[in-house]
Amino acid sequence: QVQLVESGGGLVQAGGSLRLSCAASERTVFSNTMGWFRQAPGKEREFVAQIRRSGYSTLYADSVKGRFTISRDNAKNTVYLEMNSLKPEDTAVYYCAAGPDSLGRRLPIRDYNYWGQGTQVTVSS
Repeated sequence: QVQLVESGGGLVQAGGSLRLSCAASERTVFSNTMGWFRQAPGKEREFVAQIRRSGYSTLYADSVKGRFTISRDNAKNTVYLEMNSLKPEDTAVYYCAAGPDSLGRRLPIRDYNYWGQGTQVTVSS
């Protein structure tokens, strides 16, 4: 069974940084688009960032642009989310997901086939 396992979440003060990791159990799943999403209590799951197979094509939500960086290491089947200048409103459960090739467009959430279990990020003010 395909697994995506996130790690790296935790409690951090506003202005701090965290680095999330997501390891995929199968290369075939990891070979296409990988995305990060987040869900705060009482809110819908929202897009954060995505990265295509090559690692050179990335997209970000406006709310995190300039503060977060998505990257991937294809040799390790791992995608990362570097989060800097964190704000209390970044508090959420963060999920990674795997989907087909986005062809450069933002892949709709419904098109992602595999999801991790989530990791909690809490930013205190």
